[in-house]
Amino acid sequence: MLSNHVLGFVIGWVPGTWEIILILFAILLLFGGKKIPELMKGIGKGIKEFKEGIAGEEKNKSTTDEEKTVDK
Repeated sequence: MLSNHVLGFVIGWVPGTWEIILILFAILLLFGGKKIPELMKGIGKGIKEFKEGIAGEEKNKSTTDEEKTVDK
């Protein structure tokens, strides 16, 4: 695991505990307590669809490769 010093050098800034708390508080104020679970649910669905799309693409790629070897 990279230390905060190394991450700070690579990224430019690593948020500390108070910064993270402040960011989370700002998000809570902007979206409200009821809207945050809906946002997280939407993000989760998007990630799931993305993973399924990648898995389907890899499956199609391997199927196409197998078809090419059979055709020869």
